[in-house]
Amino acid sequence: MRCKSAVCSLLIAGATLWSAPALHAQDPAVRVVSNSLMEGPADPQDFHKWLADMKRWRHEQRVRIGYDDAEYKRPELKWTQSSYMQPQMMIEDRYFYDPVAGKYTVDRYLDDLENRYGGIDAVLVWPTYPNIGIDSRNQFDMFHDMPGGIDGIKQMVADFHRRHVRVLFPVMLWDQGTHNPGKPEAEALAEELTAVNADGVNGDTMIAVPRSFRIASDKTGHPLAFEPEHLTQDEALAYNNMDWAQAEPANPQPKPGPMRKYQGVAGPMYVNKYKWLETRHMTNISDRWQRDKNVDLQYAFFNGVGMETWENIWGIWNGMTERDSETVRRIAKIERHFSADLVSADWEPHWPMLRFQVYASKWPGDGETLWTIVNRNEFDLLGEQMEVPVEAGMRYFDVWHGVELRPAIRDGKAVLSFDMEAEGFGAILATKNPDEKLHALLGEMKKLNAVRLDSFSKHWSVLPQKMTEIAKTKPAPAAPEGMVKIPAASFNFEIEGIEIEGGNIAGVDFQYPWENIAQRRHKHWMQVESFYIDKYPVTNAQFKKFMDATKYHPRDDHNFLKDWKDGTYPAGWEQKPVTWVSLEDARAYAAWAGKRLPHEWEWQLAAQGTDGRSYPWGDRWNAAMVPKTNRSREASGPENVNTHPQAASPYGVEDLVGNVWQWTDEYMDDHTRAAVLRGGSYYKPMGSLWYFPQAYALDQHGKYLMMSPGRDRAATIGFRCVVDAR
Repeated sequence: MRCKSAVCSLLIAGATLWSAPALHAQDPAVRVVSNSLMEGPADPQDFHKWLADMKRWRHEQRVRIGYDDAEYKRPELKWTQSSYMQPQMMIEDRYFYDPVAGKYTVDRYLDDLENRYGGIDAVLVWPTYPNIGIDSRNQFDMFHDMPGGIDGIKQMVADFHRRHVRVLFPVMLWDQGTHNPGKPEAEALAEELTAVNADGVNGDTMIAVPRSFRIASDKTGHPLAFEPEHLTQDEALAYNNMDWAQAEPANPQPKPGPMRKYQGVAGPMYVNKYKWLETRHMTNISDRWQRDKNVDLQYAFFNGVGMETWENIWGIWNGMTERDSETVRRIAKIERHFSADLVSADWEPHWPMLRFQVYASKWPGDGETLWTIVNRNEFDLLGEQMEVPVEAGMRYFDVWHGVELRPAIRDGKAVLSFDMEAEGFGAILATKNPDEKLHALLGEMKKLNAVRLDSFSKHWSVLPQKMTEIAKTKPAPAAPEGMVKIPAASFNFEIEGIEIEGGNIAGVDFQYPWENIAQRRHKHWMQVESFYIDKYPVTNAQFKKFMDATKYHPRDDHNFLKDWKDGTYPAGWEQKPVTWVSLEDARAYAAWAGKRLPHEWEWQLAAQGTDGRSYPWGDRWNAAMVPKTNRSREASGPENVNTHPQAASPYGVEDLVGNVWQWTDEYMDDHTRAAVLRGGSYYKPMGSLWYFPQAYALDQHGKYLMMSPGRDRAATIGFRCVVDAR
């Protein structure tokens, strides 16, 4: 979900598909302005000619790509045609899983969405990036490491299905640097998603999910739907039933040419190219960082498609505003009711309206016709809005407001009058036989639209974070064995997060106790009290003493001490830092030892001193001071903690950088939870910039999203402890 160009996507996908067709349409009257956006008529009076040109272009393009609509006729995949609202959901979202109870909380997650914006039709469950690459586990390993493994995931999927929500998972063809799955990705994916009864696949960064995935999926007898991030391959439309329009509607790149006469301040309304080529195709618009989604929602409603209602973005909360949430509730209610009409092969976008900068799509259905309408003006429009040919016995309903209309008959036309809110929406239905379901919908919409959309706030705000408290220890009068004293100091704590995405927007990284908002870069002069810190990270031998003394066994023991066997560490590993321990495991050890985990600024002071140096040994990077980087597909294990004494900090603290990451503070907000990791590790998989980045410099830290102890444990994360000084 990160590559921003078709070229990048093609390289990532392994260049397994055809070359992308030029954006220019064959018919000069038809203008394709980007990957999936097509212009409407230059003037409303040109509508009929423009529509004829569009139909001719569609026919020619289908011939050119050898289009076959068989995948859209499959009963198993028909659900995609009405899957309008689909969030990408991070598995670390606190509404989705309760680590204390040790169970998935699907109902809590869905109840929240029902309450805030009317619920969803599908969910993209995301278990990989940005944590993938912290060690050598590949995307399939990380899937299996979700709580409960295959059985737990299968029950979680069943919980979504019980609430009539379809479930998708991603696939990353860029994941070629971690553990080799031993079989083609298409086969591995089809097998694991069949095992959990999932419904579909999102192709991360892909311009099309390759046909090999369609073949592998069908062989299992459990066909999956495919949804690439950037569908730009017209030929792939035949077997990719869904796609994203990645931030295009609100940020189009028009091609040079005559300006539309029907264009005002808000800009034109575009036709979705893939919806036009195949009206049963579903697009979910993804505009994740956008805070005002009204343009995207108008585009979706006009085109009869959906939205990626994505709010937890890599552990950064970008919640929808009240106004956008209420808009989603209303347009989704209409789209779901009229889903059969919104796949009409006779769709006519840009149906002529009577008012400037009002755009409508006509959807002829079985015994009825629906118009989905958007007002791009920043002011209300009242009175006459559209006219249609007079037809005996026809009745007209303003679905948006839930009332029947009484048309004025003029010159053989039925003129319909209704109000449209500024930057708002409308829906008109023509039918001779309104049924009970329609009347029920009208009642719901009348009640909803008794409150105008503009009465809901468009204010966006970030969720406040809170640092998990670390209780002080009993003060020590002298340095405990194996610990180094760090004197009290006035310390310039300067640090920044290395998150790959999010830029410098509000909500990225962490909110320290002295800050009013989470942000990427931090600088704070502080007085740090004296403390003692372990000279080295806790070793396997030390952790074994804890295990022998306490018989400690975590309730969630998945991956616990994964590299140990028969209750002990491998031969020769006694002085290597213990890994495959969760934050909870580290805290348990520290409590047993009469210690605690360090606050991040304590760790940094111990590593940096007060002179602001970049590395424990000085200001210049020196590869000889740290373990050799492992860039293979398998993590080999860390070095002994005392291997690089020359890399000690000004206070004599060792093994701070480049061997294993080290647990420090934990932060959470209402939806997200993450730990601050310090020091970087020896393992760095090759092949993709999306792998968890390293933070060797002392003014950088890693943000590690947390879900459950079993999921959080990693081959490259250890810890060291501190004790408060008297």
